[in-house]
Amino acid sequence: MTGPDAGFFERVYAVVRRIPRGRVATYGQVAALVGVTRGARAVGWALGGIGRREASVPWHRVVGARGRISLDGRASGLVQRKRLRSEGVRFVAGRVDLTRHGLLQSTPTRGSRNVSRAR
Repeated sequence: MTGPDAGFFERVYAVVRRIPRGRVATYGQVAALVGVTRGARAVGWALGGIGRREASVPWHRVVGARGRISLDGRASGLVQRKRLRSEGVRFVAGRVDLTRHGLLQSTPTRGSRNVSRAR
């Protein structure tokens, strides 16, 4: 990839590669870790652009807010759910149990002063 997004995409891939087996992060958390607040959608674009060259990026470990599989109903959503289950990730009511498998412990609400902490 070339152009202005290349640096951002590479930073996203580097963060996602560091998510351990059995853990997940949300698109928003990945965006915050690369220093782009409110950049969840851009993280989705970066992960959607993964090709064979970036096959080592465990894209399936990134989920939507509150543990939602963003690609649910599509073939790639089924692949994501299957890969997460094979890593021991549990689902509650169709969503990833973020309290058990989330990379970052976070429970802030809008306007809250709580700060996400690494586990």
